[in-house]
Amino acid sequence: MRLKRALVALTVLLGGLLAGTGGAAAATTPYCGITWGSTAKSGGALSSAPLVEVRAGKHDCWDRVVFEFAGPANGWSVAYGETWTEGQGLALSPYTAGGALLRVSLRAPAYDENHVATLPYRTGDHAVNALGYRTLRDVVFGGSFEGYTTFAVGVRAQLPYRVFVLTGPGTHSRIVLDVAHKWQA
Repeated sequence: MRLKRALVALTVLLGGLLAGTGGAAAATTPYCGITWGSTAKSGGALSSAPLVEVRAGKHDCWDRVVFEFAGPANGWSVAYGETWTEGQGLALSPYTAGGALLRVSLRAPAYDENHVATLPYRTGDHAVNALGYRTLRDVVFGGSFEGYTTFAVGVRAQLPYRVFVLTGPGTHSRIVLDVAHKWQA
């Protein structure tokens, strides 16, 4: 009798789990096949290749921010949360548009070997015109100090994102940040 009850309970439990899984899978179909998630991500190592350009682009399923370096660079750390200026420790949230902030720390300087700036921005400057983007709202320069460069990337909401490195053109390299337009189809 006890075994029969246990088997019935197990059958009901498994049936419920299977039914719940089928419904959840249908309700959470990824948007454009995107399965990136929104947790903190990092990779690569410190580099001396200076950051020379920041630009953005629109795509069908995501908005893109590209950080281009004059040489090989692959070190980065990205996470949602408050962004602080490099060397000063001031919050960038009052100056960054968007419903959520991505804290972007690049493991490379925005100055050359003579400590001359390689970007035309000052701390707090808006580096990208994000007018007309679906997700991207702002990119604010947080400064460069002791080989690290920071940006606050304002987005519409806390959405999935990915970060990857591309080589080229020539000896240059790029760290790319893509932020999805939405979570689900």
